[in-house]
Amino acid sequence: MLSFPRWRMFLCLAAVLFGVAFTLPNVLPDSVLTPISSWAPHQRLALGLDLQGGSYLLLEVDTDALKAERLTNLVEDARKTLGDGQIAFTGLAVANGKVQVRINDPGQIPAAQTALQKLGAPMATGGRDISVVAAPDQTLTLQLSDQALIADGSKAVDQSIEIIRRRIDSLGTREPNILRQGVNRIVVEAPGESDPEKLKSVIGQTAKLTFQMVDDTVSVGEAMAGQVPPDSILLPSAEGPPGTMILVKRRALVSGEMLTDARSGNDQYNRPDISFRFNSAGAQRFAVATTQNTGKRFAIVLDNKVLSAPSINEPITGGSGEITGNFTTESAGNLALMLRSGALPAPLKIVEQRTVGAELGADSVRAGALAGVIAIISIAAFMILAYGFVFGGISLIALLINMTMVLGTMSMTGATLTLPGIAGLILTIAMAVDANVLIFERTRDEERAGRKPAMAIDNGFSRATESILDANVTTLIAALILFQFGAGPVRGFAWTLSIGVFTSVFSALFITRLLVVWWFRSTRNKRLPI
Repeated sequence: MLSFPRWRMFLCLAAVLFGVAFTLPNVLPDSVLTPISSWAPHQRLALGLDLQGGSYLLLEVDTDALKAERLTNLVEDARKTLGDGQIAFTGLAVANGKVQVRINDPGQIPAAQTALQKLGAPMATGGRDISVVAAPDQTLTLQLSDQALIADGSKAVDQSIEIIRRRIDSLGTREPNILRQGVNRIVVEAPGESDPEKLKSVIGQTAKLTFQMVDDTVSVGEAMAGQVPPDSILLPSAEGPPGTMILVKRRALVSGEMLTDARSGNDQYNRPDISFRFNSAGAQRFAVATTQNTGKRFAIVLDNKVLSAPSINEPITGGSGEITGNFTTESAGNLALMLRSGALPAPLKIVEQRTVGAELGADSVRAGALAGVIAIISIAAFMILAYGFVFGGISLIALLINMTMVLGTMSMTGATLTLPGIAGLILTIAMAVDANVLIFERTRDEERAGRKPAMAIDNGFSRATESILDANVTTLIAALILFQFGAGPVRGFAWTLSIGVFTSVFSALFITRLLVVWWFRSTRNKRLPI
């Protein structure tokens, strides 16, 4: 009647070995762990920001700047398209979040509308992301669709997360927690990084590098007086005294997206500089541009500021070069790091920042560990007082095995343990014991009803199973909702709780049952001490 199949026994044994093997690296010192064979588990729980200390930043992607840049590029694309089609136009500019242009010849409006419509990209929902509408006064209005703006913003956030991750990894910070919050915000948690200013300087700069031709058709003085050609723009220059401006073409010859490498070093005068290398497409485009513009100047522009504007003495065909400027060794290293990581698609605004000291993190670890020990001792005392030393002791053994499975799973998956995660662990302890309470109460009721011990134990487990599953499924649903819509520590709590749901059910229905079966088969008591 009271059976326990052999496969269940092997499954329990495997679960115990798994829990112990993956939990031990968290308690063994490095001197013991390092010599152990490489095939053995070495993963450890990563401590979160609140337990280890570090920096926290809440960033917001500037979607308005992203839209403005998209409209500016659209103006340049429209100018080139109409010029190539020999369509005369005036008044091409951005107005009220749209691009407007007046076609001089009414007969060319259909051709202009068709050509400009091709500037849009196809959307998954059908149509293109740019609409071109003609007005009676011969004006064409180019407008980005709402779906396109939403898609651009979402893509910018995803790209920013990956670029931020690469930049922080280059700093050597372990296990950074970088995730989206809401529509256009990003949470950055860097455990162990105690200097938020350094973090901000590395991840906050857009680092958008472009190579643009200098416009010498108009003097800088005339441009500052308002005579800026429509296809050019005035930018501040790092060369010369403060306030120095330089006129450059809007359209970039080559962009930093084509860089394959950037390293800081020193030039022939021992001044800090940055050497760079393009990919094959960038090298080819740079070679063509420098060949066609030999003798002219080109500007190296970083985030709308000209770093330098050297002359092209001869075609540059090697696909590499150097950037000089007013760099320090540290600033050159940081800029090279950012160029290697890639430019952010849009500027980031710092919404919130805070720092957690290492001592405060250590205090949190001690407080969490103390809370866990108190919880285990209190629950053990309750179970022994309520169900006796035999069944109370069995529940305690199952509880300890359950804890090793939770910690082992978290270590194996590389989960980050946070203070809310410790709360999830303590809640898991209560949930595991709750399942044992249901089983033992059903078993006690069966014995009171006159069932023999074997029958009472078997019925106790089988009839409590449904209640245990119902209770844990509802908890799991809540945990999954928290994980899906939560952020930061909330997700850590939800992840720990989700693991605890599975291990609690397993320990109650498998581990506890195995221990009870072993005890009963070895003693054959006529009455249950429960």
